[in-house]
Amino acid sequence: MRVNLTKKDLVNAVYMQVGFSKQISEKLIEEFFSIIILNLINKKNVKISKFGSFSIRSKNSRIGRNPKTKEKKEISKRVVVLFKPSKELKELLNKTQNNATL
Repeated sequence: MRVNLTKKDLVNAVYMQVGFSKQISEKLIEEFFSIIILNLINKKNVKISKFGSFSIRSKNSRIGRNPKTKEKKEISKRVVVLFKPSKELKELLNKTQNNATL
């Protein structure tokens, strides 16, 4: 059983379900990701209805520890992307999960 969904899988899904050529489908997926990335770079949140929101958060540098060697090391300051699923997506996943366990 395959666990990952790849960009190629998304392109094929658009190709099969919408009927665009594979080249147009790939361009569509690329543009979709580009819009999300550009808005995050410009510090704008991205909200996709019934799916979720992407936002960025700055994390300050801090001291971390390697659990194996107990060696302390500084973790640099960085920006991370956060994803918060929508209420509808959470409900759908929980409904699907509950039906799968029955």
